[in-house]
Amino acid sequence: RREAGSYGKDTRGIIRVHQFEKVEMFSYVAPEDAEAEHQRLLGWEKEFLTALEIPFRVIDVAAGDLGSSAARKFDCEAWIPTQGKYREVTSTSNCTEFQARRLQIRMRGADGVKPLATLNGTLCAMTRMIVAILENHQNADGSVTVPAQLRPYLGGREKLEPVAG
Repeated sequence: RREAGSYGKDTRGIIRVHQFEKVEMFSYVAPEDAEAEHQRLLGWEKEFLTALEIPFRVIDVAAGDLGSSAARKFDCEAWIPTQGKYREVTSTSNCTEFQARRLQIRMRGADGVKPLATLNGTLCAMTRMIVAILENHQNADGSVTVPAQLRPYLGGREKLEPVAG
């Protein structure tokens, strides 16, 4: 089954898949702290992409493109050389009190009980991150230079070589 809204574009391959693994972030904060928390989540996404040595840009999503729950959203888009364009790999949304009011999630403070702010973000959509790493670190001989931050998880390997076959 194709991802909703995908008609006519990216319907095959690893960029747009129906089901994928991801690392998701959630925060629940006092409404007055929501903007700073949103910047903190965005900072983690930028730090993650920088550590993987992936060229990226940050998009402050236009209000008309936001879902009903988000008051503000940032997308981080990685450069994909073979496509000659940036593709979304992470996002973070500040939903202010919208979700908390609907779910009746409240916080108790010195001034009584009030709704809190909810924020969420995708730190890493696995399949798209794999594409971004392979695309940006592949060498002319087909090998892939492993980003320094990933080397400890690959037994110290600095390069992945293609298997002849």
